[in-house]
Amino acid sequence: MKSPKSPQKKNAASSPDQWVDLHGNYLYRFALSRLRNRELAENAVQETLLSALTARKKFCGRSSERTWLIGILKHKIIDHYRKKYREISVTDLVPEDQDAVESFYDVAGKPNKYPSEWEADPRQLSSNNEFWRILEDCLKKLPKATADAFSMREMDKIDTKEICKILGISATNLWVMLHRARLQLRGCLENNWFEKKAA
Repeated sequence: MKSPKSPQKKNAASSPDQWVDLHGNYLYRFALSRLRNRELAENAVQETLLSALTARKKFCGRSSERTWLIGILKHKIIDHYRKKYREISVTDLVPEDQDAVESFYDVAGKPNKYPSEWEADPRQLSSNNEFWRILEDCLKKLPKATADAFSMREMDKIDTKEICKILGISATNLWVMLHRARLQLRGCLENNWFEKKAA
């Protein structure tokens, strides 16, 4: 005879007056890496904590409290992007022309520059604070819309269709922006991280 399954243990919620101490720094770093502006990141975290305070009775404990708060923060960041790009013309973001795409390749269709091999363990990089600081600095060097598109797609895994809707651009525009972002970030990281570490 099978014994009845014991009820699944739920993640306990802490008191709201502990949220800043327990999660504040993590939420702030998360927001800052996406918004690249201290004031905007602080505002996003404050709005997140206020929303969480209002909705705390809805927290069921299926995920950790921090995961729940990050979920709210992600929505705040997406709302910021929507508001920011609502009034910007597509042509202000990226020109939709074949030249923009073709400029990355030579006449034979080969990349203009082949990236060098990176000898790095992604798991070690993901927990290296210095690497994240340099990545944030590299993101700040990108045009704002390009950095936002990259953050939404690669860091938050937002669907392509949703990003196009938020930015008010076509899939081709987004492809060009992401391609430029990857090339520029790769060059910046090679110069400021990988080459220095190899030296």
